[in-house]
Amino acid sequence: MKKRVENNDAPLNGASSLTKFVDKGERLSMDEGDLASLKVSLADKVANYLREAIFRGKIAPGEQLREVPLSQALGISRGPIRDAFSRLEREGLVTIPRNGRTIVARLTREDFDEVYSLRLGLERVAMQYAIRNGTAADLDEMQRMVDVMVAHVDTELNEKDAADMDLEFHDVVYQASRHKRLQSVWADLRPQIYIFLLSRNVADSDFRVQMGRHQEIVDVIRAGDEVRAMDCIERHIQFAYNRIIKIYT
Repeated sequence: MKKRVENNDAPLNGASSLTKFVDKGERLSMDEGDLASLKVSLADKVANYLREAIFRGKIAPGEQLREVPLSQALGISRGPIRDAFSRLEREGLVTIPRNGRTIVARLTREDFDEVYSLRLGLERVAMQYAIRNGTAADLDEMQRMVDVMVAHVDTELNEKDAADMDLEFHDVVYQASRHKRLQSVWADLRPQIYIFLLSRNVADSDFRVQMGRHQEIVDVIRAGDEVRAMDCIERHIQFAYNRIIKIYT
């Protein structure tokens, strides 16, 4: 028998954090077949739902996430809930202090500085390795994604769509690097960058400027010019950092 998270309008707290977040028709199904196939990924599935709720602002910074209500709402044991919390903590989306409470993280200026300085280092390495290891197919995919972004410049683009396209482009650069450890570190940092991007208004001039910089990234990788690539990515990340700081401070 299937146990599902019901979609309701209850306040976001504990179990209701997830129940309100889940959109109509987008519920976490837990029949026997699902459980058999999700033994390894059940914690991932819970983490994905909570992560998306945090991204959308459905669970506010400083709010506590509770194991028992979530476990009861999902009809699963507390183990996968704890594992999901641990993954979100590793991504910097929640904090778990010594008292054991799981709290949605409040991002500070120090967080911005750390995330963007780390991101700059990662992006430099990604560009170097993408130039060395990237294939024609990788470049074609990067160009395709830039073309999609350009096609949306004159449309009503919301913050989420713009952030999605931005980071999906960078995902391709990391994939082209063929650097597995680099990709792993990027995967852990990515959710925090995503929250920052959602916070700024990228639907107009900012997004148009970033379009040009994404095309420049493709061009320098295609040219195999590592010196220009370093200058290009530094300007790209610095621009994004300046925009975030302007909004948050």
